[in-house]
Amino acid sequence: MTDLTETKAKMPQPLRHGDTIAICSPAGPISEDKVNGAAAVLRDFGWKVRIMPHTLGRYGNYSGKDSERYDDLAAALTDPEVRAIICSRGGYGVVHLLDSLDKLDLAADPKWVVGFSDISALHALMVRHGIASIHGSMTDAIRRGADDEDNARLFDLLQGRRNPVSFATDPRHDRPGIASGTLYGGNLAVLADLLDTRFDLLRRDSILFIEDVSEPIYKIERIMYQLRISGILPSLRGLMVGQFTEYKADASYSDMNDMIADMVSPYNFPVAFNVPIGHVQHNVPVVEGAQVTLKVTAGDTSDLIYWG
Repeated sequence: MTDLTETKAKMPQPLRHGDTIAICSPAGPISEDKVNGAAAVLRDFGWKVRIMPHTLGRYGNYSGKDSERYDDLAAALTDPEVRAIICSRGGYGVVHLLDSLDKLDLAADPKWVVGFSDISALHALMVRHGIASIHGSMTDAIRRGADDEDNARLFDLLQGRRNPVSFATDPRHDRPGIASGTLYGGNLAVLADLLDTRFDLLRRDSILFIEDVSEPIYKIERIMYQLRISGILPSLRGLMVGQFTEYKADASYSDMNDMIADMVSPYNFPVAFNVPIGHVQHNVPVVEGAQVTLKVTAGDTSDLIYWG
């Protein structure tokens, strides 16, 4: 198979009124009310919705057997009527499917794939095949409605409108500066497990965004050292530190951002902290593989601007 890792990410076609969105559960099980609530919002917005056969299933810790979850995703990814795939939730389990999904000709008809958390592994697959994807809201958030700020931005991205993202600065941690490059990132623990595989999304010379949940400070520090020793961290053009939630202070650090600030202190690239990306209510969707400019300022807001 041809090595796809350096292929420039292609934007899938914008969705139009009446297009079909599939909802899949490639990892953990999901409650029916969250899926149906999200489906209702998408339909009210003017899209058709296809809930894949095993979306609401359960098999141990997962929504279905590996073969069942693969069948749902493969069918959605290769169906010409489906123009976007929204993952119902994260959890754990996408890594089971990567080898099989990698055999599909995903670039023949690129689809938008949406999700975060464990879905970071699916973003890694899409970028490997040269396809941009959206790190953003899943069914629990989408059911809040089309007027929700993050859902409105997600729906804009699906329709081809990549508007600038502004977010509050963190004067205590931010390092101001301007950098342009390709945006990659997601859940740090998930992506660290894919390092040195053909699905490695932690790229040199990129603008990286990171987030995580329920990981001890020392574990995130260990991953940061892994990125430093591998040469990825020193080579970055910019870093967006999203939300690290549900962790406990330890004897060395009481604040995750203090540790990350120390880890990046030897370098000169701009760093934005407390970016609203991650396992939080306000989770801004961003495009994996997009060309962007990161502007970190000493003022009240910093910006992520799409171009190209």
